[in-house]
Amino acid sequence: MRKILSPTVHLVITLVWFLIALYLIFLYAPEEMTMGEVQRIFYIHVPSGWSAGTAYLILFVASVIYLWNRAPRADDVAHSAGEVGFVFCTGLLVTGPLWAKPVWGIWWTWDARLTLTFVLWLLFVSYLMLRSYVSEPGRASVLAAVVGIVGFVDVPIDYMAIRWWRTQHPQPVIAGGQGSGLDPRMSLTFMVSVGAFLCLFSYLLRQRLWLAEARREVSALRRALASQSSEEYHA
Repeated sequence: MRKILSPTVHLVITLVWFLIALYLIFLYAPEEMTMGEVQRIFYIHVPSGWSAGTAYLILFVASVIYLWNRAPRADDVAHSAGEVGFVFCTGLLVTGPLWAKPVWGIWWTWDARLTLTFVLWLLFVSYLMLRSYVSEPGRASVLAAVVGIVGFVDVPIDYMAIRWWRTQHPQPVIAGGQGSGLDPRMSLTFMVSVGAFLCLFSYLLRQRLWLAEARREVSALRRALASQSSEEYHA
């Protein structure tokens, strides 16, 4: 992607996309009849969740590939997706209570959807902590890959929770729910918002991957210099 689309162009596209999304959210989309203005958090809350789920899917696939062939690139992708996904999952957990309090009258309840989302956030945290605290890089990568693969089971269960169980969380309004469907202006706003968040996600992911590549190159140069210095010393 870096060769096809430069980081600067990617960033500009992301910023413009977000400006359009913000215009649609606050000036174009109609006010929801039941919840009022607070419903506009929906256009931030749900795309954050989709981005977090996408991040964990990438983490899962990259972890499988890494355990299969020990490719450093796959490990970099998994690690990068874990860090970026943590940001979006945190945004999901922050915007949820901000929406819930005016609508439900409570900040939080331990129903299936909310609990599973919190577990997903803990999985991101555990994944990143494991990579930070295990000093041996190869061992850290393997253990983190196992956590990433095993933890992925939470993602589809979390997604289906509001369909399988009665929860405090609202039923689907995009597709698949009873009485689902949005005002066309709301649907357009939602899709543009999802696109903006995924564009931001892809930008952050590629920048984090660039950082991982730079770190790997610096480490290789340090090893080469250390080896050269050792040879000169013994000579």
